[in-house]
Amino acid sequence: MIPVWLGLWFKIGMQNPSTTSCQLKDHFQTIPNPRTGPAQRHELLDILMISVCALLCGAESFTDIALWGRCQHDWRKTWLALPNGIPAHDTFNRIFGLIQPAEFSACFQSWTQALRQAVAGELIAIDGKTLRGSRTPTQGPVHLVNVWAASNRLVLAQLAVADKSNEITAVPQLLRALELTGCIVTVDALNCQKNIAKEISEADADYVLALKGNHGTLHTEVQSFLDDAQQRGFRDVPHQFVATVDKEHGRLETRRYWITAEIDWLADKPAWEKLQSVGLVERVVAVGGKVTTDRAYYLSSLPAAAQRFAAAVRGHWGVANAVHWVLDVQMNEDRCRVCDRQAAQNLATLRGFCLNLLRRNQQYKVGVRAKQKAAGWSPQYLLSLLKF
Repeated sequence: MIPVWLGLWFKIGMQNPSTTSCQLKDHFQTIPNPRTGPAQRHELLDILMISVCALLCGAESFTDIALWGRCQHDWRKTWLALPNGIPAHDTFNRIFGLIQPAEFSACFQSWTQALRQAVAGELIAIDGKTLRGSRTPTQGPVHLVNVWAASNRLVLAQLAVADKSNEITAVPQLLRALELTGCIVTVDALNCQKNIAKEISEADADYVLALKGNHGTLHTEVQSFLDDAQQRGFRDVPHQFVATVDKEHGRLETRRYWITAEIDWLADKPAWEKLQSVGLVERVVAVGGKVTTDRAYYLSSLPAAAQRFAAAVRGHWGVANAVHWVLDVQMNEDRCRVCDRQAAQNLATLRGFCLNLLRRNQQYKVGVRAKQKAAGWSPQYLLSLLKF
């Protein structure tokens, strides 16, 4: 049973909403109501709070959200207005299809900025993810770009790529919207672009950009220089080097990192804002007697410091492992069949809210899916997830 004091906490918190607050409800109140007249039978704040609570408890669809609401009679009596009862699943679907994704994303970003703590040199990883279940016979799936703050362990922002466009146009918008002073921004090879390097530099941040064949000539030049230097033991090439070894589940991975500030030979250097170094990463993986080796090359505005370079390269995978993998495997995002593009984007943003809430709460040292189960089993734990 949900305690009566939960209702008091919710109502007191609503009296003085502030976007500098860490409370979800205060930020949700900034979202314009997309409905008029009789269509406003259900309070927008009620709908949003029911939705986030339902997803925290493992709901995956609008039908799940409505069912969760109907099953929580005590919540209905103590902390929601619900002048006309629990909305039907069609109502949730319709309203999430009416809310402007840009407004919902701005609300999400405002909330994460309120939660975020300043960390010198924090790694900010940017990567894209496709909502595969949002595909229709006439349109491709929605593609999002997520921003992950490693030290804060927060999804900072999320932006959908415009139709007939790609991440290259979305990433600069995110960079301009975030406070990045003193951070290290990492992106994949698709976003290794001169304008993105310039945006990061103008935000007073540093970058580590993966370099691949989309910059054919530049990639060939950097690859030839670093491969030749490595084969000669970097003789006569000032550099720093570090190696790491990981062994688990029968898999042995050795990573070797070389970075050098010796780049005056690079003809394209002036075109890359504040470019200071180039780096090489060699990964040797041994599994079941089979050994594979691959190499990756990087451009960076950082000085040639191997430990820092290695941390940035390795840390970039946090957005794939701590965000995208969790969304797909533990929250079943790719299995969601919401095809309305606005509703799909808004539901993805709602998952971002929930992932941050679940990730930051350390009452139970378990995975995200287990925390969702605990929230469904324990109203007190659900309340602890919502309270900051």
